[in-house]
Amino acid sequence: MDVRQGTDAQSERVGGLIFDALVKKDEHFNLRPWLAASWEQPDALTWVFHLRDGVRFHDGRRLEAEDVAYTIRSMIDGTLITAKGGSFAAVKAVEVLDRLTVRVRLTRPYAGLLFNMSDGLFGVVPKGAGRDFGLHPVGSGPFRFVSAVQDKEVILERSSEYWADSVETGFRVQSSGAGGQEPRGRRIERVRFSVVPDAITSALELKKGSADLASNVVTLDMVHTLESEPNLKVESVPSSIVNYVNFNVTDPALKDERVRQAVACAMDRQAIVDAIWRGKARLANTLLPVGHWAEANGGEMAAYPHDVARAKALLEAAGFRANKDGVRVRITLKINTDETPRLMAAVLQQQLRAAGIDLQIRSAEFGTFYADVTKGAFQMYALRWIGSNEDPDIFRYVYGSGSFPPKGGNRGRYSNARVDALLTAAAVVTDQSERRREYVEVQRILAEELPGIPLWYPNNQVVHTRRIVGVRPRVSGNFDFLTDAEIASSSR
Repeated sequence: MDVRQGTDAQSERVGGLIFDALVKKDEHFNLRPWLAASWEQPDALTWVFHLRDGVRFHDGRRLEAEDVAYTIRSMIDGTLITAKGGSFAAVKAVEVLDRLTVRVRLTRPYAGLLFNMSDGLFGVVPKGAGRDFGLHPVGSGPFRFVSAVQDKEVILERSSEYWADSVETGFRVQSSGAGGQEPRGRRIERVRFSVVPDAITSALELKKGSADLASNVVTLDMVHTLESEPNLKVESVPSSIVNYVNFNVTDPALKDERVRQAVACAMDRQAIVDAIWRGKARLANTLLPVGHWAEANGGEMAAYPHDVARAKALLEAAGFRANKDGVRVRITLKINTDETPRLMAAVLQQQLRAAGIDLQIRSAEFGTFYADVTKGAFQMYALRWIGSNEDPDIFRYVYGSGSFPPKGGNRGRYSNARVDALLTAAAVVTDQSERRREYVEVQRILAEELPGIPLWYPNNQVVHTRRIVGVRPRVSGNFDFLTDAEIASSSR
């Protein structure tokens, strides 16, 4: 619950309701003013942020420059241990110029700094927030923290004095009402995020009305079934979320890139999209969202269409020959216990078997699974990026040699000096076309060496009861739709 530390999807989603960032991403991933009303760069090593006046934390304290400065410093000075500290490694000093002005000095130009201060990734905490802050977080966002019980629930209440309710920010989503749309209702004042054991339970609770919304947790088969329920409605929109599998490249069986390429060739990703996602997903060739300015196109990267013969040949060349049972190599895939990863893993197990890859599946509840992932206790794992992949700095965070946990998200311990040099170069130039050239080359190398495999971009699927109206999922898959969704006037 401490936005400075949480890097999993739920931490970023719930944290995005409790905390405010300095800047906010619009639907096209451009960065717009939020807590920072404006900013400038006097030179390549200096950023100056001018904060909005009148913003308060939920406990009544004013949010000012000292809080912003403390938030940044606490992630890099040892106040707390956080993987997000790597995103601020270039920060030399944070200075408070006056009550509402902060100056950030860098050791080197870093174009990704602003993105790492955006919603989902960053939130301003009160000065002095320590290592136990996540137990009782205090933010300035649209909802305030009420309580949390591990493995059971998190309860938030709407902030009655939220600054953005009375300021024109350019992000306001129109309420439902005119033009034959859903009837206007009353805004949501309290949200209980219930932790449930599996997608089936989520679907049953929606069906009987004991839950109101489920965002990207119900499998597509279940969504298809729930669409016919008279009291439920499904909202489905394209998203920037990317599912992927990652390899531990230090593992003896996976250190040869030809083995990783064989895994990619043995996969039939389109078959999985058609079967599990019912076509409501697009294949991914990179971690960046479709249409991103830095995205490499298909012709600029190596491709791995489904080809079992090629997979076998790659394994043979890497020295993995078939035994009497046809098995060439055994690999363990770690997943969490959510229904969709379990279904995907079962299909992958069958697909890879045809190439002589014996894929063993190990599932665990998310906390145990994520702990293994962050400490490198895996051969392969499956997860998804939500929000973080909307900036090309994701490649530094995931594949940079300086981003091994806890300093970053390079959980597979991939290291390539050329990639590091390209990422460094891309971070210091300001010309977007030049930055794109650097990032395209990074994507080309990653597609060849394949430390991970981007799988697909699933649609955002929000299932909700009809007593909730005006539900408009965002492309990032976050929970911002709760700020403008309403409870129908006829509901209690």
